[in-house]
Amino acid sequence: MNKLISSNYVKMGSYSEEDVKFLLKDLSNIQLEGSTETREKRIQSGEHYSESLPMEYHPPKEYLELFHQTLLEYKNNVALYVGVVAEQILKNKGEDAVLVSLARAGTPIGILIKRYIRWKYEINLAHYSISIIRGRGIDKNAIKYMLQKHSASDLQFVDGWTGKGAISKELTKSCRDLKDQHGIELDDTLAVVADPGHCTTLFGTRDDFLIPSACLNSTVSGLVSRTVLNDQYIGQNDFHGAKYYRELSDVDYSNDYLNEIASCFPAVRQKVSLKLSELSKVNAQPTFSGLSTVHKIMEEFNITDVNRVKPGVGETTRVLLRRVPWKILIKDMDSPYVKHILMLCNEKNVQIEEYPNMEYTCCGLIKNVR
Repeated sequence: MNKLISSNYVKMGSYSEEDVKFLLKDLSNIQLEGSTETREKRIQSGEHYSESLPMEYHPPKEYLELFHQTLLEYKNNVALYVGVVAEQILKNKGEDAVLVSLARAGTPIGILIKRYIRWKYEINLAHYSISIIRGRGIDKNAIKYMLQKHSASDLQFVDGWTGKGAISKELTKSCRDLKDQHGIELDDTLAVVADPGHCTTLFGTRDDFLIPSACLNSTVSGLVSRTVLNDQYIGQNDFHGAKYYRELSDVDYSNDYLNEIASCFPAVRQKVSLKLSELSKVNAQPTFSGLSTVHKIMEEFNITDVNRVKPGVGETTRVLLRRVPWKILIKDMDSPYVKHILMLCNEKNVQIEEYPNMEYTCCGLIKNVR
C-alpha cells in the first residue's frame, strides 16, 4: 500500500468532542474572505471555490426569525428522517460503525445520527467530520488518520441532503482513487436526510424539504467555515483547512439546534418504524434523475456552466444567502417549503419563475457575472 501521510488532530469549533471531532487544519488567523460579488467573479473566472471563503456575518434579524420559524415547523421532520437514516446505518454497519460527516452541512446531521443511536440503543459511535471538495476530492490525510483507529469497512459517510449529486459522484471517485492508489477499500454509500436528486440508496426521505440548518452559515455549524483547499496554506501533510469563527460565539445556535431536534426523538419513534417499513417496499436505486432536470434547465435558460444551477430547497436557500442569484425556479408557489424562499427573493429583488416540471421544490440559478 502506498504511504498516505496523516495529519495531527487539533480541536476546533463549538461542538463538544463527545459529539464530533473535526479533522481540519485551523486557518482562523488567515484572511480568506471576499465580498459575494468579488468572489463570484473570481470563481466564474476560474478560481476554485475552495481557495477562498464567503464573508460570515452576524445573522440579520430576519434570517434568525426565519431559522427559528423553520426549526419550529420542521424539527419533527428532521428528527424523523434522522431516525430513519440512523436505523439503516446501524443495521448495515453494526455497533462498530464510524460516522464520517462531510463538513460542513453534514456535520450537524452526523451529530444527530450519533445522538439518536445513543438515545435509543445506548451505543456511542465514533464521529468525525472531514472535508470533501467538488473537483478536488476527499481529504486523504483525514482518511488515513481514521484508519489508524478504525476499520475501513466501518466508515459511513454522512451529508445533509443531495442536490444534483456532485458530492455523491466526488465521493465515489475519491473512493475509487484510494483503492487504485493505496489499496484502501471504502464504502462510498452516502447517508443523507433528504435525497430529492435520487443520488443514493441510504436516505431518510426523497421529499425536498427544508433542513433548517441551511438557513444559517457557521452559526448553526459549530462556528466552522466551509472547508478550504488552498496550496498557500495547506501542505501535503495537512488536513484540508477551515476557520473557527470564535467572534460569532454570541450568536452561535449550533448546540441549541441539535438539542431542539434531539428532543423530538421520543415523539417520532413510532413513525420511524413505519417509514422504514414503507422504504423497504421502495426501489431505492439511485437514478440521478435530478441531473436530467438540471440539464433541461440549462438548455431552457441558456446556461453553459452546470455549477450555476443549484437544485433543491437547501441549495436554493444557500444561493440566496451567499451567492449572486439570477432567478429562482419554484415548482409550486403554495408549497409550505418555499415561504422563506419567497421572503428572501422579495428582500433581494430576485426574479421568481414558476417551473412545475421538476423533482425539486425549487432551484436557484446563479447570475453570470463574468
